[in-house]
Amino acid sequence: MTIAWTPHRFTGGLLALDTANTVVLRGDPERTFDRFADPAEIARFADAASGFRAAELGDRRLAVSSPAAIAPVVLSIREATDRLFRGTVSKGAIATADLPEFLRACADGLADSATEIGVTGPPFGDPATPIAFEAALAVSALSLLRDDTVARLRICPNCTWLFVDRSRNSSRLWCDMAVCGNRQKASRHYRRRMAAHEVKDA
Repeated sequence: MTIAWTPHRFTGGLLALDTANTVVLRGDPERTFDRFADPAEIARFADAASGFRAAELGDRRLAVSSPAAIAPVVLSIREATDRLFRGTVSKGAIATADLPEFLRACADGLADSATEIGVTGPPFGDPATPIAFEAALAVSALSLLRDDTVARLRICPNCTWLFVDRSRNSSRLWCDMAVCGNRQKASRHYRRRMAAHEVKDA
């Protein structure tokens, strides 16, 4: 099945979180599904992310050499990221026991990369040169360890996606108000209406 990589799929706030959110409904074994089940979707996701995450990437395009070849590394980073930071949001602290797996996964993503970061200029280097998706994903995942980012990590109460709350007063509830927020509003309205009917018919 071909996935429509719409703006809603990129509401995590960072490439690493958008990637973690490619597993839908993680907490529901009967309904969960993986948007990267077909490795070809990794390349299509990377192409869309190049646009939606242009600010984070410094306008550098994401390159996918072979979706099937990089899939194990990408999935390893994705799962380690989700495990570490979902636990961080739930517990209010980073579990150091989960760090080695996370750091090894990121190291694998950077193993063959010639990218330089932390230098003057765009954060991911020369915008004219594409960067390997797995390398950019590793850098994005590592950036989540910053104190100011960890403090703003949230889990959407509707879809359970991870996202960064960048609202001024850190009060954002939903990954996407237009989707999850409206669904919750509609659900509450329906429950109130049904409760009113039950009282009326009693």
